[in-house]
Amino acid sequence: MLGGTPGQPQVGVTLDNWQTAPQLHWSFQHIDELFPTATISRGAGPVAALEATPVDLAPLPVTLYDGSVVSVGEVMAQTETDGWIVCRGGRVVAEHYPQAMAPGTRHLLMSVSKSLVGTVAGALVDDGLLDPAAPLASYVPELAASGYAGATVRHLLDMRSGIQFSEAYLDPGAEVRLLEQAIGWAPRQHPGVPHTMHEFLLTLRQKAPHGGPFEYRSGETDVLGWVCEAAAGERMPTLMSRVLWSRIGAEHDAVIGVDSVGSGMFDGGICAALRDLARFGAMLAAGGLSLTGERVVSAAWIEDTYRGDPDSRAAFAQSPTETLMPGGMYRNQFWLPYPDRDVLVCLGIHGQMVYVNPVTGVVAAKLSSWPEPQHAWKLFATLRAFDAVSANLA
Repeated sequence: MLGGTPGQPQVGVTLDNWQTAPQLHWSFQHIDELFPTATISRGAGPVAALEATPVDLAPLPVTLYDGSVVSVGEVMAQTETDGWIVCRGGRVVAEHYPQAMAPGTRHLLMSVSKSLVGTVAGALVDDGLLDPAAPLASYVPELAASGYAGATVRHLLDMRSGIQFSEAYLDPGAEVRLLEQAIGWAPRQHPGVPHTMHEFLLTLRQKAPHGGPFEYRSGETDVLGWVCEAAAGERMPTLMSRVLWSRIGAEHDAVIGVDSVGSGMFDGGICAALRDLARFGAMLAAGGLSLTGERVVSAAWIEDTYRGDPDSRAAFAQSPTETLMPGGMYRNQFWLPYPDRDVLVCLGIHGQMVYVNPVTGVVAAKLSSWPEPQHAWKLFATLRAFDAVSANLA
């Protein structure tokens, strides 16, 4: 049966259909059965305790952007939720798995992966191994002959290079889909597409000056991951384990999809359990300090993420892509959707989200299997639901 129970062996999932309904409900929870992956170890340290103090949040009213009112429970029911969790002060106040996903199951994070890579970059900056102002070619000399010549680490962190890269998910010829062909996550429809992530990134060309408007491009994170590996002298699975995953008190290992030569899909290939996403969010809410008391990134890096550069919001407003976040910003591989509230959001297509409100101390995460890559109502209804939860718990 296609699209069957997540925990049961699946029939009919192919390279052509694994990202489409109904197959993606199963495939997002079994990436390591479909593709080569590498382990991001949780290490040998203590698991950060998340004691449960249940609160019934489902009836809580949510006012949507059009003025209509629904409940938190209705939002979760109408957005193909595989699992959602809300924490405050290291305690779980809500945790639900509406479609039989097990609490410890790893789920594909899609572009929430970008925020994990951005946090690794922040740790390397703190350690003096990575300079946001440095040219990319100083870490990866091969990039000097690509469209990224002259671009800096900061341009990648904020997606402000001048690279030509289409993020049109429904266009099979868009660079975001060609990238999947290069790493083996999609059938090869274009014979000229390279066979590895790095080779593909080196084909990208510049269309505008670096440092211009924000434009969401997954390839930026893949180059950033490559640069982080070069700066640290370490492959991302072991690097992310060392500086991030082993420090947040994660309960489970994470995994990342890799290409034929072991390069990771940094822009959207990480899989992790829901509770561990909450632990990641709790670290962000605490200014870079994990629930186990370990420093992951500096408070200064977290503050920089919230504040940005003087022109960060203007660059976001000038984006050629529709962001639907007026007054918002993108910084260090995180979304900041509001001009007047310190809310940090990690987003991934098909409905993945981590929500962090450091003022209320509320952290929430949601893993989903939307049939479509993008859906504005589902995204912003979820955001509003977590806003309502945050305000209520505060």
